[in-house]
Amino acid sequence: MAKIDLIFNDEFNDYETSVKVCELNDVEGNSRNCISIEVFLKDTNEELVDVVFDKSTAIKFAKTLRTEINKIKEDVNNG
Repeated sequence: MAKIDLIFNDEFNDYETSVKVCELNDVEGNSRNCISIEVFLKDTNEELVDVVFDKSTAIKFAKTLRTEINKIKEDVNNG
């Protein structure tokens, strides 16, 4: 599997968000792949949020996010 990290900057360029595949181990020692979304302060690299989804939850989250994005009205400049 290719090692790919996606980094996103916020609107004001204060935060950096990374999305990557990670591996979790349960209490029984079984490992599974997951998706990790981490938010950092850009100046200090301090981690503010770390959200981890299994595959099915990540798919549901992506669908919900697309639905919410479609609700945003685009500003149209006609002139």
